[in-house]
Parts: sequence; C-alpha cells; structure tokens
Amino acid sequence: MFQPLHASPDRAIGEHRHILVTGSRVIVRVEASGSARALADPEARAILGREPGDLILGRLGNVHYWASRLPDDQSELSFLDGHRVGDLRSLHGALSDEEWNIAGRATQMLEWQRDHQFCGRCGTANEAVLDTRALRCAADGTTVFPRLSPAVIVLIERSDGRCLLGRNRGWDVPMYSTLAGFVEPGETLEDTVRREVFEEVGVRVDGIRYFGSQPWPFPNSLMLGFVAEWVEGDIAVDGEEVIDAQWFGPADLPMIPPSMSIARKLIDDWLERQT
Repeated sequence: MFQPLHASPDRAIGEHRHILVTGSRVIVRVEASGSARALADPEARAILGREPGDLILGRLGNVHYWASRLPDDQSELSFLDGHRVGDLRSLHGALSDEEWNIAGRATQMLEWQRDHQFCGRCGTANEAVLDTRALRCAADGTTVFPRLSPAVIVLIERSDGRCLLGRNRGWDVPMYSTLAGFVEPGETLEDTVRREVFEEVGVRVDGIRYFGSQPWPFPNSLMLGFVAEWVEGDIAVDGEEVIDAQWFGPADLPMIPPSMSIARKLIDDWLERQT
C-alpha cells in the first residue's frame, strides 16, 4: 500500500525514484521490454541539471517517490534517448498501475502548489507547513490544503438486460460511456446521480448502489462509481454535454472506454452480471 509522506525522508535509506513533470506531461524511463518506470536519482539529476526531489510524495515498500517540475516549454525532452515524455493517458499500460497512480498524484500536487503560491485573501506568499500537506500565508495565517473535485459516474441498467450509455460532445471518437457529473455543494452523492442523469438524458433512476472509486487526475477529480436502475422516462439528451445516448445490450455494445477508467470497470461488471 502506498504511504503518503509529508516530511522528507533520509535519502540514505531505501530507493528513491522521481516523477518529472513538464507542463501536463510526465518523463519516464523506457525499458527494453517496452514498459516504463519512474526515474532513478542519476537519471532525474541529469535531466534537471540539479538535485531532484522538490516534493516528497510517499513510499511504496522500500521505494520513496518524489516529484519535480521542469519548465513547461521543454519540448526537446521528447527526444531524450531511452526516455518517453507523455501525458498520463498515453502512459497508462506502460507504467505499472502503482506508478501510474503515483504519477497522477505528482501532477496534481505540483499543479496545486503552482496555483497556490500566494494567499487568496491578501496576496502574500504562502509557505509550506511542516509535517503536513498544506500551505499557509505568512501574513494572515490562511491555510490551504490540496482540494479534490468529487464526481459521480453511473451505469444505468434496465430489467430487460440493457444499459444506458452516452456519447460526450467533447470526444473525438464515437465512444459511448457511463454518465458522470460533479457534486454540487449541499448534495448527497445519490442526489447528484439522480440530478445528473435527469439533466443529461432525461430519465429517472433509483435503486442507487455504490460500486467503487478511482482517483482521476484530469485534473483533480475523485470518481465515485454507482449502479442505478431505470425507473421511468424516455431518453432526451441535453445536447450540450451528451449528444447521443442509447440502450445497449451485451451483443451490440459500441466503442467503450479503455481499461484504465472506472467507466470501463462499471461496464465490465455489468457485462459479467448479464452472462
């Protein structure tokens, strides 16, 4: 299990690996097998031109993970020998699941630090708080912690063995997926499921049950998965976020999300229950 750390460990103890981030991209070492891994100390030092380790992320077993940011315009890094520079989506499947999640943690933490360099109340520079993951204003003491944006994602099923999937306006490919939306202040998760489903496709659902969760670093969401049962209503897409939605059976599924997503896990779980 990954153990988050807030204070820098003794660098003489254990192994140390580094997640280097430039813009929204991550730099990894490519092995002969085609798989990828986080960078060792010498590799990170050679790329950065300085001692790596701006931010301690945590420990997995005996390996400590650090994050460092490079300037966002380091386009030449795409040509580093033996390395790969890519966004998190493209690196899924190359990195191990554990290191992919750690890389997602790194991108979120570095972005949070960059966006909170100054106090939102008075503009004074923030300072790191010892032994915790927080920044504090040196003038008025305002303290900020990393924020997550909770979102629900739901597979809607019908008693005839079909599920409802929608196509998002922003997708470049004709892919269909489960419905999702952000939680509003004052809502329960179940309220969000009912509201988002009705807003996006015009149907009513109930029998909502929790499925699982997934950290989703695009850019800082926590996806909370649910399964819900159709109660009433015909599909009427909103045309803004969802441009098409249909009921699908196991034998006529369209293009669906890749295995990295909780959306795919929801669909796979539904398929298994149908068979």
